[in-house]
Amino acid sequence: MIDNTKQEEIAILVGVQSFGQEISVDEYLDELEQLALTSGAKTIKRFTQKLTHPHPKTYIGKGKMADISNFCIENKVDVALFDDELSPAQVRNIENALNGVKVLSRTHLILDIFAKNAQSSQAKTQVELAQSIFMLPRLTGLWTHLSKQKGGIGMKGPGETEIETDRRALRNKISLLKEKLKHIEKIGITQRSGREGVYRAALVGYTNVGKSTIMNLLSRSEVLVEDKLFATLDATVRKLVLPNPTEENELVPLLLSDTVGFIRKLPTLLVESFKSTLAEALEADILIHVVDISNPKYEDHMIAVKETLHSIGASNKPEIIVFNKVDAFKDEDEFFVGNSGLTLQEFEKSWIAKENSPAVFISATEKSNIEKLRTLLISQLILVRSNQNMKL
Repeated sequence: MIDNTKQEEIAILVGVQSFGQEISVDEYLDELEQLALTSGAKTIKRFTQKLTHPHPKTYIGKGKMADISNFCIENKVDVALFDDELSPAQVRNIENALNGVKVLSRTHLILDIFAKNAQSSQAKTQVELAQSIFMLPRLTGLWTHLSKQKGGIGMKGPGETEIETDRRALRNKISLLKEKLKHIEKIGITQRSGREGVYRAALVGYTNVGKSTIMNLLSRSEVLVEDKLFATLDATVRKLVLPNPTEENELVPLLLSDTVGFIRKLPTLLVESFKSTLAEALEADILIHVVDISNPKYEDHMIAVKETLHSIGASNKPEIIVFNKVDAFKDEDEFFVGNSGLTLQEFEKSWIAKENSPAVFISATEKSNIEKLRTLLISQLILVRSNQNMKL
């Protein structure tokens, strides 16, 4: 884990561009650098290598490893962050090659951030469960100091005995955490069952796209907002009362929930552990898919969100696409004449709007077009409920 007691750790990033990999390794490392920054590390260099597939023993080749080792010594690097999952054997081999420099994988780093940001009992339990599942196959590496002690014929070595003891304790802990989560989920199900008949919407999207800011604007509440990845882990629910655009003087009650942000290469064990939190998305009448349109890779991020929603069984939910941060948009591919500074009317006439209907373009920080978002949200909710009633 990143040492947060230290002012700032010096980090390097390491990634492999596998043949046939559609997304470039630099795009993944851009995200890994953001994760490192969120966790309190400063990245000073990135190393990449093109391989058919990562090296089974050291992830990268010997020549590249030698380059990294020399750089780490010369620049007093604290931690080497690898963009893919590493086996316990790979971690040991890399640490030996890098003379003891701390080695972390993307999963390890994300777990570190989740652990730091968990606030509620549910989030803390979910993170602890994910960490325990992650550590179970990696216990062997913790007992290498006993590897030279020999056991007699017919006896387990003392190191192996300790490993088995720890494995048993960890498995028991995992079982207890799963039971605790089931209990918390039952409470959540009971709470959600009391909301029958009330309109429900859930904010979903890539991490750090502005969901919490939009939540605050729509509900006039104060939810934590930080320019960091995974600043919000808990599903926050707020009650709204919005005017019905089809019925004068009629107000419609709505429960709006904010869920954990998604990310590419989000570890499966975290998706599994956070399914109870994501249940808000599963039980919503409509999803509000927030997209940071100022990010050049916003389309890739939309795909990553849809894949995660599919993995939890929420891919067929009706949704509104909210393109946020229009004030920071720049058309790097020059699809638009003028290249930047589009008006909201120009956005609404663009191919982006046509391909993602129903959609709305806003700037949460500048509070622009929020009323249009409110109107679209309630009109779509009424339409969804009407369609649901027709099917009954």
